Amino acid sequence: MTKTVLILGATGRFGRNAATAFESAGWDVRRFDRSKDTLRQAVHGVQVIVNAWNPPYYDWAAQVPGLHADVIEAARLVDATVIVPGNVYVFGDGNGGTWDVTTPHLAQNPLGKIRRDLEDAYRESGVRTIVLRAGDFLDTEPSGNWFDMIMAPKLAKGVFTYPGATDIDHAWAYLPDLCRAAVQLAEKRDELNRFEDVPFPGYTLSGEKMADRLAAVTGRSISLKKMNWLPIQLARPFWKLAPHLLEMRYLWNMPHRLSGARLNVLLPEFQHTPLERALASTVPPAALQHPTGQNPMSTQTSL
Repeated sequence: MTKTVLILGATGRFGRNAATAFESAGWDVRRFDRSKDTLRQAVHGVQVIVNAWNPPYYDWAAQVPGLHADVIEAARLVDATVIVPGNVYVFGDGNGGTWDVTTPHLAQNPLGKIRRDLEDAYRESGVRTIVLRAGDFLDTEPSGNWFDMIMAPKLAKGVFTYPGATDIDHAWAYLPDLCRAAVQLAEKRDELNRFEDVPFPGYTLSGEKMADRLAAVTGRSISLKKMNWLPIQLARPFWKLAPHLLEMRYLWNMPHRLSGARLNVLLPEFQHTPLERALASTVPPAALQHPTGQNPMSTQTSL
């Protein structure tokens, strides 16, 4: 029997990786094209919908509820399972530590509340849903995430820029691994709860530990420098993304990790890519030109 998945947002970071992972697993992959497709027609013959639509932060309030309501209705038409890339915004500020399926969703900030409402809508709809929850992304190509835009651009010069406290845990997910997990969960969807919340543990790293691993990967001495948030603060009145970046800044200063307990129950054989191999595929190519005669090490400084 043909297994068919519809990818919404197939050109984005999660959607692109999901399409690759499903194709590698032998699925028929349909990439939704907003310019010519309608959702109600596109879902026919589909068993799984990957909802990777993700508008810019400043459009979340206006667009996210309606987009997901449309997906819920489309999934209900064909009894499809919806895979939603979840994040850690739902937990809120001041609620750090290890987050799992029992951790309450206490976010009161605007973006966190939108994500809470989104997940509640799926839970209450009765549509079969898998929320695959992850931390910040590591991608194999530049895709506008924190790592490739802010942290890694100066690695070829031996500088790793970090946007928060460098000595506390932070949750990361390597997108090819995350999307392999999505495929494996999709393939056992009939065994799952109607609404399944699956935290993806990925890698838990402080800025200091990541700098050490990057030194090993690149063969360079890495200087760890803290990002200067002042330009974003000054841009707040006229750059509409700035207020939302500042709103979520707390995640860089609150230690957190995602529990792998539920994933281990559902996918006990799942193997994560070794960290150094994942990092080697995410850093700018120029950073991997190992200097000769130099012992890699990391140092910590501040701007």
